[in-house]
Amino acid sequence: MKKIVFLTGAGMSAESGIKTFRDAGGLWEEYPVMQVASHTGWLEDPELVNRFYNERRKQLITCQPNEGHKLVAKLEEQYEIAVVTQNVDNLHERAGSTRVVHLHGELMKVCSSRDTENPHFWRTMTADDYEVQAGEKAGDGSLLRPYIVFFEESVPKMEEAVILANSADIFVIIGTSLNVYPAAGLVRYVKPGTPVYLIDPNPTVGPASGIANLHIIAKGASEGMKELTEILSK
Repeated sequence: MKKIVFLTGAGMSAESGIKTFRDAGGLWEEYPVMQVASHTGWLEDPELVNRFYNERRKQLITCQPNEGHKLVAKLEEQYEIAVVTQNVDNLHERAGSTRVVHLHGELMKVCSSRDTENPHFWRTMTADDYEVQAGEKAGDGSLLRPYIVFFEESVPKMEEAVILANSADIFVIIGTSLNVYPAAGLVRYVKPGTPVYLIDPNPTVGPASGIANLHIIAKGASEGMKELTEILSK
């Protein structure tokens, strides 16, 4: 069974109503990025950071997977599928994808601020319990914090993502500007000769330039996935 590895970014979830950070009108215009999404910001004002992510969870609960998410999941009927996502939402999982690697963390999880990668102190939030209260503690006595990879922090799942990219028979990039590193560099680990598809209404080739088998589908996630599904069925 052939293996398709997807690398997805903010454009994957935009059609579901998830507000992107970098586009015009995005979240960075409402909040100084280093206040709410950096390690320094967390240390300076953890209550502000937790309030910000409480609001993001409240928004996510109202959103649904779009057709693009569903078509990615449906390909598991014919291919071995792995999704590497820069998104922190859980829409790929809710659409039915069974192997999802979150490079930048998971919005619906909170963790120890002392030992973020210790699953013993992870907690998965729900629609009925999505808020971290001021001063709330993890099991190790440290403050609960979002299970998010902040700026100034390393990306713990990067090695797994590199291995997946290198194992792909087909590599598909959806809805990412290929400007955010280290994720943007994953395409460089794809084996030479592997077909690479870039689905984005405003494609930026970036690190993918020079790839001989690059195919651009200049559409949004849902329409682009429909076209890709048709291509793969031929």
